[in-house]
Amino acid sequence: MPKALPVIDMSAPVCCAPVAAGPISDDDALAVALRLKAIADPVRVKIMSYLFSAERREATGGGLAAVLGLRESTVSHHLAQLRNAGLVEADRRGMNVFYRVRPEALQALCGVLDPTCCT
Repeated sequence: MPKALPVIDMSAPVCCAPVAAGPISDDDALAVALRLKAIADPVRVKIMSYLFSAERREATGGGLAAVLGLRESTVSHHLAQLRNAGLVEADRRGMNVFYRVRPEALQALCGVLDPTCCT
């Protein structure tokens, strides 16, 4: 069974100097690594892809489960990992929870990995 991600507040986008700028601190390296670990799963990449392509750029867990052909509990687990990493956010509306990508979190992560990516 894969190891669970440590519980660290990652709700804000990663913010540190680009890795190309030189050695980064242990804390910054951990922050970047945890976000990369959260997205380094084929199902999570598919979830992110679907959320970007969805008509309103959001979807429910049940809707994602249907599209991906997975059980709702499996999708819920993956969404929790993406939320813990600050890559997606959720909004409860009545009985449904709608998920959407946090583009600023992905842009910040891209900027840390490649300082020329978002310029």
